Amino acid sequence: MRAACIGDNCIDYYRNLDRKYPTGNAVDTAVNMQKLGVPTAIISTTGSDEYGAWMQESLAREGLDTSHLKVAQGKTAITYMDLEGLDRVHGEYEEGVLADMVFDEEDVRFACEHDIVHTALWGNAEGVLPQIHQSGTLVSFDYADRLDHPLVESTLGSVDYGFYSYHQARDEFIEGFLKDKVARGLKVATATFGDKGSLSWDGERFYDGPVYPAKELVNTVGAGDSFIAGFLVGVLAGDGIDGCLDRGARIASEVVSVFEPWVVSQ
Repeated sequence: MRAACIGDNCIDYYRNLDRKYPTGNAVDTAVNMQKLGVPTAIISTTGSDEYGAWMQESLAREGLDTSHLKVAQGKTAITYMDLEGLDRVHGEYEEGVLADMVFDEEDVRFACEHDIVHTALWGNAEGVLPQIHQSGTLVSFDYADRLDHPLVESTLGSVDYGFYSYHQARDEFIEGFLKDKVARGLKVATATFGDKGSLSWDGERFYDGPVYPAKELVNTVGAGDSFIAGFLVGVLAGDGIDGCLDRGARIASEVVSVFEPWVVSQ
């Protein structure tokens, strides 16, 4: 079993706390899958600055395959954040080298060698998903809370597992939304509701995901990415959907107990 995450990497910098960490959907998901025992690769481009060097060192230390983490001349992407209580406040975003990131034939060939490939809304990988999907590799996509984003529709034929963040609890709208996406191409569509759990539809029935209380709620950053990591590890392990949802909930409860988007190796 091997996984790859293709897409973004960046630094989150909390100005009011003077704290920062390497992150990005592809990064967080990859590290958490690696920590759960699945060898995982990162396919992305970072900058040639000190933040890029930090990104490379951090991901290598966590055991990721960084053979396809390219370095481009320029600045690593950075998001300026603040934390007010437990609420994250997003400030300006500097895209840096990600503005010109492309995935070449070698990246696609490498991705197709894995059992599952995960990406997300800001990963700039939608153009290569059809090739990856056609190879027989499973494809996962995190659409965040942008349920009306054009990529929700345009990627349907190239994605097996779709994840959506929904700011309300289970209702008729989200049930219909998940059913529609599976009817039109997905194997499983999953909505996450924060501390209200999650919901999956596989074309036959709904599955309600559990919630595990965090030991201490420190920072919710990485909760969604770690949930997806747990879910996908369950897919690769042959779990049923109930088991996938359970794995996702368990790892997410651990991640929100630390400041960073994963439990950092010492």
